[in-house]
Amino acid sequence: MTATQRKPQKVWKTNNWVDLFLTAIRIGAMAFIGVGLLAFVLEQAGGEGLTGGAIRGLFVTGISQGAMYGLIALGYSMVYGVLGFINFAHGEVFMAGAMSGWITSTILFENGMWEGEAKFVLALLIVLVIAVIVSTLATILIERVAYRPLRESPRLIPLITSIGVSFFMQNAVLGLFGPASKTLPAPPPWMSAEYTFLRIEGTKILVLVIAAVSMAGLWVFVERTKTGKAMRAVAEDKEIAALMGIDVNRTIVTTFAVGGAMAGVAGVLWGLLFRGVSALTGFLPGIKAFTAAVIGGVGNLGGSMAGGLLLGLVESVAPLVILKPLGIPAVSQLKDAVAFAVLVLILLFKPTGLFGERLAAEDRA
Repeated sequence: MTATQRKPQKVWKTNNWVDLFLTAIRIGAMAFIGVGLLAFVLEQAGGEGLTGGAIRGLFVTGISQGAMYGLIALGYSMVYGVLGFINFAHGEVFMAGAMSGWITSTILFENGMWEGEAKFVLALLIVLVIAVIVSTLATILIERVAYRPLRESPRLIPLITSIGVSFFMQNAVLGLFGPASKTLPAPPPWMSAEYTFLRIEGTKILVLVIAAVSMAGLWVFVERTKTGKAMRAVAEDKEIAALMGIDVNRTIVTTFAVGGAMAGVAGVLWGLLFRGVSALTGFLPGIKAFTAAVIGGVGNLGGSMAGGLLLGLVESVAPLVILKPLGIPAVSQLKDAVAFAVLVLILLFKPTGLFGERLAAEDRA
C-alpha cells in the first residue's frame, strides 16, 4: 500500500476521534444540565428553593431582556443575509439609540412631559422616533463611508473595518459625554406597578409589547412590501436581482436602515428597563445579540428573534435553576458565561442554528 493510499485512513481516524470527543462533550453537557435540574427539583420539594413569584420574575425578566437581544440580532441577520459579513459596529448603533433616548427623555422630563398617562405616552413616542432616526442615520452613514467602498473586497476586510468603526463610535461618545453612566428619568409610578394575574411590572409589559409590535411590523415589511421583496431578492443573489431591475445599492442601504431602526427601538427599551446607559452600553448586548443570531440561524429573521428570547431566558433562569442547586458560588456573576455556553451547546447539536441559516446563493456549500 502506498503513502497516498494510507492518507484517507489517517484522515478517517482523525475524524473518528473528533466525533468521539464531540459526542463525549454533548453527553457531558446534557448530564450536567440533567443533574442540575434534578437538584433543583429536590431543592424545591424540600422547601428550600425559589418561590413561585421568584421563578415567575426570572421568566419575565429573561423574556424582556431576550426581546431586546432579538431586536438587535435582526440587524446582524439582515446585513449578513445581504452582504455575507457580520457588522460588529451594530452594537454601537444600538448604543447611539440608547444615548439619544437618554438625551431626549431628560429634556422631556425637565419640561414636565414625563408625568401623567397621556403625556408619558406622547413623550415615549417622541423618544422612540428620535432614537430610531439617530440609529438609522448612524447605520446609513456607516454603510456609505466604511462598507460601500469595500463591497468587492474579501469579507475579512469589512469585518475588521466594522470592529474599527465600533471602537471609533465608542471613543467618540466617550469624548462627547464622558465615561460615566447616564441615568434615564424614572418611569411614572403607574408604570412601576404590577399588572395582570402574572403580576408583571408595567415597564416590562411595555418592553414586550413594543418589541412584539416592532417584530410584527418588520415581518410585514419584509414579506408583504415591494421593498421587502427586493431585499429578499438581493439576499438570494445580488447579480440576478440587478438584472431583474432592482437597485441593489438602494436595497442594501434600506437593509442597513431597517436594522438600525430596530437597534434604535432596542436602545430605548434597554434604557427604560435598566435606566443606565453609557458609551460602552452597546458592547456586551451587541455580542450577545450576535450570539442570539447564531443560535437562531444567521440570516433567519424569525430565528434571530427566537434566539434572542431563548438566550435572555436561559441567561436569567439557568444560573439559579441549574448552577445554584449544584452548590456553585456567585451564580449571579456567571450569567454571561451561561449565555456563551448556550451558544457552544447549540452549535454542538445543530451547527446551523436552531432554525437554520439563510444564505445567499454564493455562500451555500
